[in-house]
Amino acid sequence: MRQSSTAIRRIATAGMVALALTGSLVLGTANAQAASPATEAAPADFYQAPTSFPANNGDLIRQQPSSFFVDPLKLISSGANVTRVMYKSTNNQGKPIGVTGTVLMPQGSWIGFGPRPLVTVAPGTQGQGDSCAPSKLLAMGQEYEGLLIKGLLARGYAVAITDYEGLGTDGMHTYLARESQGHAVLDMARAALNLNIPGLTANTRVGIVGYSQGGGAAASAAELASAYAPELKLIGTYAGAVPADLQAVASNIDGGLYTGFLLYAVNGLAAAEGFNVADYANAKGQATLAKTAQECLFTTLPSAAFLNTGTLTNSGKKLSQLTTSGPLKTVLDKQKLGVVGKPSAPVMVGQSLFDDVIPAQQAREFAKRWCAKGSTVEWTNTLVPTHVGGYAALLPNLFGFLEGRVAGLPATNNCWAV
Repeated sequence: MRQSSTAIRRIATAGMVALALTGSLVLGTANAQAASPATEAAPADFYQAPTSFPANNGDLIRQQPSSFFVDPLKLISSGANVTRVMYKSTNNQGKPIGVTGTVLMPQGSWIGFGPRPLVTVAPGTQGQGDSCAPSKLLAMGQEYEGLLIKGLLARGYAVAITDYEGLGTDGMHTYLARESQGHAVLDMARAALNLNIPGLTANTRVGIVGYSQGGGAAASAAELASAYAPELKLIGTYAGAVPADLQAVASNIDGGLYTGFLLYAVNGLAAAEGFNVADYANAKGQATLAKTAQECLFTTLPSAAFLNTGTLTNSGKKLSQLTTSGPLKTVLDKQKLGVVGKPSAPVMVGQSLFDDVIPAQQAREFAKRWCAKGSTVEWTNTLVPTHVGGYAALLPNLFGFLEGRVAGLPATNNCWAV
């Protein structure tokens, strides 16, 4: 019953964005990518971390053929060659980690400007359990980002989508950890280029897209790229509904429908930054957080909705109140976007002005920080309400932005409007 409910909830969420992509959906047949020899033979569990790592970030650890379906009934396949990979990346502490992801190469020819580009997708919130990894859900037709990926493939883009640190692989998924997420996205692009797929080379143009958690990861990647991955030919980044100021986001969602996102953040940032959850959470809180760490999105959302997080803490204060001062404030401040580095390629920041998860004002302030550093920023917004509604409404903007960058058109800079 739980699996059935999960699939139904995923279909319902995906249906809210289907109209924006209907014109892009093309029936096809998923064939597995012919894999060249990996640097390490895959163990029985593909997601098992290696005992030693290759030299460079983005280097392949292992690979295997995979598949991608848009729907759980597996009626709409990708029309792409699909490869699941594990690659080397670096976490918030600067330590090497193995991260998994998926590379999808359209079977049709590229007919756009120049050689075929690669778009690396930073996925939105999946959950925290290992079964929530996009590389697993894509093959089952249960990944809600599947419609976006299908739209990109239908336009001829090669696509790479990361699982992030700890989704599928060992350890906790470090949800909203700025450096870990940004590194995972950039190293996913490197891994795709390292597969030696015909048409993808070191000179391939790279775009980055993401919304919500993915918007934060995409934004982090954009501002880290010039220092962390300067060899990538980055042409632009779309970052939608960016959780740039986690304290503002925490205050907005604590005790509401999306309280589960806050629980993910406590688990993820505790793992990324090394603070002890028991210093803040009582026995009930620790049990709740441990349970949440094994769940996927559509289990956590209903179970944690409207939870009074003050019942989970030693002090009786709500979780968001604990982030306004002391060590937890320091942890959240370290994740703030628009502070460290700046995008060297054009960016589009998308935001619903009536988003019920990501406050529009903190997104606006984030865009202003990039503008103040001299980055080329296109601020675009929509009046369509809710977090999911904003995602759907902004998809045409995302595709238009990418197509402009690929065509070499001048990028819009409307910092005056932010």
